[in-house]
Amino acid sequence: MADYYETLGVPRDATSEQIKKAYRKLARELHPDVAGEAGEERFKDVARAYEVLSNPEKRQQYDMGVDPTAPGGGAGGGFGAGFGFQDIFETFFGGGQTTQGPVPRARRGQDALVRMDVELAEAVFGTKRELQVDTAVVCSTCTGKGARPGTELRTCEVCQGRGHVQRVARSFLGQVMTTAPCSACGGYGTVIPEPCPDCAGEGRVRSRRTLTVNVPAGVDTGTRIKLTAQGEVGPGGGPAGDLYVEVREKPHETFVRRGDDLHCTLPVPMTAAALGTVLDLETLDGAQEIDLRPGTQPGQVVVLKGLGVGHLHTGGRGDLHVHVEVQVPSALDDEQAALLRQLAALRGEERPEPRLAAAHPGVFSRLRDKLSGR
Repeated sequence: MADYYETLGVPRDATSEQIKKAYRKLARELHPDVAGEAGEERFKDVARAYEVLSNPEKRQQYDMGVDPTAPGGGAGGGFGAGFGFQDIFETFFGGGQTTQGPVPRARRGQDALVRMDVELAEAVFGTKRELQVDTAVVCSTCTGKGARPGTELRTCEVCQGRGHVQRVARSFLGQVMTTAPCSACGGYGTVIPEPCPDCAGEGRVRSRRTLTVNVPAGVDTGTRIKLTAQGEVGPGGGPAGDLYVEVREKPHETFVRRGDDLHCTLPVPMTAAALGTVLDLETLDGAQEIDLRPGTQPGQVVVLKGLGVGHLHTGGRGDLHVHVEVQVPSALDDEQAALLRQLAALRGEERPEPRLAAAHPGVFSRLRDKLSGR
């Protein structure tokens, strides 16, 4: 029994990918169009070895000491050379490849996903960003054909360009014809006598490109921006897949985002809260005037309409919620303490009566509870 592993030059524990790679290399070297008649017999041996070792079932039989291609061998021993129950099943019930034409070399490429960090201001207003991506692009040397410049693909001599071969075998059901991909050309119907030196016959190479990404207002962490036909170019120079840019929004030191609304805390002195004042608040839109009414309470919220994040699909913007934090002085000089005692006396608050009330959570705790429906 021939040593098919030795014929292909692979170890006995070789993976299917190693077997395929070894076969393709030998097939290119020994193909009749390249090696002439001198390599014809060797080419047949290589094709027979690949037929067995590339099929898990036949390989298992071979490893057990049975040559599936020998007369009487294989899973259906006695039904014909290399013809088993699986072939019969596929013939009558549609298993396996049924295509009657060659497989196109050019196939659509895979979609690609990259991530991009954006600042809060970019999410609020939208922006344009330059993004570098590493993807497969059409090989410029062979323009996707896979052949060395100046050479062409050749019609496969084994399948005559059909991409598949047929065989007839005897079984207990009589003569049965099966169709299988051509092992010489891989089902393409053509062979590449001289592969392109830059892409090794793939028709594509990896390259770094710079793309311009339009980031719309309102994007948030997890938003994906689709760039049509900017993904991986397919084998054989096939059409490119799509590129998806997933956004990750960076935290801001001042503003907290909740949906399309922004929240911030504004500390104000106790006297300003009691007497009222006008303050300039620096927002993402620039300085905005805030009018605090006399008697402003701790935790009171001032809403600035339309200063939040842009709505992603509907236009317009959310709001900016300013949470007032009244600051009580922790250290007073004698004059300040005297003035406050006079104020307390005027208001009758020298000894206020204790009145218990429900606990008030912090500003953002209340916000969290509100958003969660508590």
